[in-house]
Amino acid sequence: MNNRTTTLKRTFNAPIHVVWEAWTQAEHIAEWWSPKGIKTEVVEHNFKVGGKWKYIMPMPNGQEFIAEGQYTEIIEFEKIVSSASFKPMTEDVEIQSLFEANGDKTNFIFNVVHATEEYKIQQEKMGIMNGWGSVFDRLEELLKIYNQ
Repeated sequence: MNNRTTTLKRTFNAPIHVVWEAWTQAEHIAEWWSPKGIKTEVVEHNFKVGGKWKYIMPMPNGQEFIAEGQYTEIIEFEKIVSSASFKPMTEDVEIQSLFEANGDKTNFIFNVVHATEEYKIQQEKMGIMNGWGSVFDRLEELLKIYNQ
């Protein structure tokens, strides 16, 4: 990887097809794609190469946090790559979600590729790791329910 990339790794305690569904189905995304206590509104979710997505998260202070992008690469059960902006925090990054079957678990790698190393450092200081970490904690909780 390059020095513009922030990487988070997880092993989810669910088979790859369950994790993949959680990432690719709008009704599941609405349940986990935001910090705890906030419900995600899926405005657009066109899961195909070239397809756009847009999610809105109402913040407790009344502001809206808007996440949107466009899918650039999809390989089933393996990889999802998308452009992304998370307004007002992060603009014009690429997000890469990589999936690998590990028995009845799923190894998961999440890369956020920034335009410059300086931007990456700034984003990490703003708490990008904790932000995504808490979102993936929510995903982990949901996967436990789906996987029963």
